[in-house]
Amino acid sequence: MNLPNQLTVSRLGLTVVFVAVTAIPWPYAFTLGLALFSIASITDWLDGKIARERNLVTSFGQLMDPLADKVLMAAAFVTLMDQKLMPGWLVIAILAREFLVTGLRLVAGARGAVLAADKLGKQKTIWQIVTACYLLVYLASREEPLAFARPLFDWPALGFGMIHPLLLGLTLVTTLYSGLAYFWKNRQLVLDEI
Repeated sequence: MNLPNQLTVSRLGLTVVFVAVTAIPWPYAFTLGLALFSIASITDWLDGKIARERNLVTSFGQLMDPLADKVLMAAAFVTLMDQKLMPGWLVIAILAREFLVTGLRLVAGARGAVLAADKLGKQKTIWQIVTACYLLVYLASREEPLAFARPLFDWPALGFGMIHPLLLGLTLVTTLYSGLAYFWKNRQLVLDEI
């Protein structure tokens, strides 16, 4: 297994640890969860960069990299929903998009084709990561190690009340738009199956 694929698999492992850490109520759960999520997110950027630069792109990586991203983001968003920072309908909309795109990739795979992630999908992932990180910092700022960051969320113009809904909206729009664009781009594959 090459290095990019090892990083992809490690992201799945980090996701499991992230869920376990944030599910157990202890004093620094979200501080550690933020660290784990950040490291996992960096592996997403790093595995693709290494794979392209060293010509280590594989079918496994093209399939598992976006899948590992989806598992990480689903874990983060369900955790944030549990903390009342993301509405359930938004998480369902995001997960529905991810399942539909994965289904389309499975249909393509059955026909011997691999549908790699596109630029809109990468932009969607960036906004999802930014939103999750912001909300995890918000939760971690309630804990002692990151308590110094708490005043940042109380600013009148750029505080939590403004940034939180803005990030949720950007995440929703980029997620749905990228999903629709992905289906439109691959519409013939869908039409051939109907």
